[in-house]
Amino acid sequence: MATFYPMDKRMYYTIWNETGLAHEDKELQKVRTEFVNRVSTEVIKQLLDCLLDDGVLNDGEKESILEENHSRADKARQLIDKVKKKGAEASKRMIAHLQDKDKTLYGVLGLSGGQPAQPAPAAPAAPLAPAAPAALAAPPPSTVREFWMSKKDDPKIYPVTETSFRSRVALLITNIKFTEEKMNRRGAEKDEENMEKLLSSLGYEVVKFTNLTGQAIDDAVIYFTKHPKLKQADSVFVVIMSHGQLGKILGVEWRKDNPDEFPLDNIFKHLGSKGCPALIDKPKVIIIQACRGGERGSVLVSDSPNTADDVQQLQDFEEDKIQFVHQEKDFISLLSCTPDTVSYRQPDRGSILIQYIVEVFTLESYQEHIYELFQKVMQRVERFRSCDKLQMPTIDRCTLIKNFYIFQGLLNSSR
Repeated sequence: MATFYPMDKRMYYTIWNETGLAHEDKELQKVRTEFVNRVSTEVIKQLLDCLLDDGVLNDGEKESILEENHSRADKARQLIDKVKKKGAEASKRMIAHLQDKDKTLYGVLGLSGGQPAQPAPAAPAAPLAPAAPAALAAPPPSTVREFWMSKKDDPKIYPVTETSFRSRVALLITNIKFTEEKMNRRGAEKDEENMEKLLSSLGYEVVKFTNLTGQAIDDAVIYFTKHPKLKQADSVFVVIMSHGQLGKILGVEWRKDNPDEFPLDNIFKHLGSKGCPALIDKPKVIIIQACRGGERGSVLVSDSPNTADDVQQLQDFEEDKIQFVHQEKDFISLLSCTPDTVSYRQPDRGSILIQYIVEVFTLESYQEHIYELFQKVMQRVERFRSCDKLQMPTIDRCTLIKNFYIFQGLLNSSR
């Protein structure tokens, strides 16, 4: 190995190892995949600043990483690859800065205690299901508060204060049992349970309704807009899970001769500026678990009203349907599938979309804004495979004008 000499802080660090990568280089190589998947945009920027000050990177390299890569993952990938190429000293400095800036990620990557990181398990080519909620762990409270303190005065994000956090409210509507028993949605109980737990963990008081007609869904949304906490709340979630058709959620009394339906546009009418002045300029996050038509991204049991649960189709999965369009300000919507296709539900574990939402939000919602969280959910669902089952969630026309951070666990953090 060539001898390393201290250099001016604006020069590159370079080390050659004739027998292969040095220990620190190997550490970065082993954790590369997990680092790219988990590191936040904020931490990437902090690492770049530190490495620039150290002279590991120069101004041009820093700007290249930030400006030439549009996604967070691409920025992370170029950062770690560029540092690895600069040798052991550069890698050592990046690891030290990561420990300082994000202790949680540092530990998750297996870098704690100076021990070499273990290789991240290779992601299966065809992941069958998300991790169980019990296996997921939220970040330590101190990390949440530090991140919130660094963001709370940023004019580019929606404001979140401790007072507004305490006033958060969410609406959760789940249709499970229908008048036509063959339409019952097996596994939807797990969706309801998992979403209620998740929303509560994110700081939201959950207003919950189960098994509603189309008119009752409309009444429930209007009732929600009058909740006394909305004036102080910083945001709301509205989650509706049922059968669906194009532009509609089906009520529990739906039959072919009785179109019991709730128009999706009504969500945005009721929660918009005219229907709910208390939510003006506040993020309104909509999640719809249902199908958006009759075509399948692949073949599965259907939650379309024309398919019964007792019909023997491909095992252990079912489908849901939906679509909608909106233009109101400060909305963002995640729909479980693209137009005219179906989404899937496991009778024993619940919907694929909801499972991945729980996984991603539990691990990442303290440090990623809502759009990035939804993108991560989409990426995980898109990679989901079982037989020929395919599903692609979609973020509907987003009208957020700032980034919305949930800051999961803020009130549990130390002062």
